[in-house]
Amino acid sequence: MIKRIFVPILAALFLAGVFGSISGCNTMEGAGKDIEQGGKAIKDEARERR
Repeated sequence: MIKRIFVPILAALFLAGVFGSISGCNTMEGAGKDIEQGGKAIKDEARERR
């Protein structure tokens, strides 16, 4: 009886965690690209000011 209740709940939580991790990775990748572009802009501006 307990297995019939907890197994589907645990499976759903596991899948939610997996899909949450995947979407989090995409978000972090996008943030990394934005930060990289910001750093490039700062570096380019510093070169112009020399």
